[in-house]
Amino acid sequence: MRKFYSLLGLCKRANKVAGGEVAAEEAIRGKKACLVIVAGDASANTKKKFHNSASFYEVPILEMGTKADLGRAVGEEIRAVLVVTEAGFAAKLQQLAQTAENAE
Repeated sequence: MRKFYSLLGLCKRANKVAGGEVAAEEAIRGKKACLVIVAGDASANTKKKFHNSASFYEVPILEMGTKADLGRAVGEEIRAVLVVTEAGFAAKLQQLAQTAENAE
């Protein structure tokens, strides 16, 4: 998981992450989103909203970590939703998430 969060931080520094609900929604609707990451402790309404959006716009979605973990990874206090806007970063994050899931 540490590699996953480190890579998220790198994405943020490369300006390839939209954080927060409004920015994430804009990125998805603008077809800039390559991956949606929703915190596991986000509200049921937030999860449903982003699962539906991701499904409609055919964007992969991950449910990972907590709001505090995601926020800390991108240098913010808390973030319920993050959108990665670069395909290479998105693919690597999905790979790391899959590896972490298999390790558990």
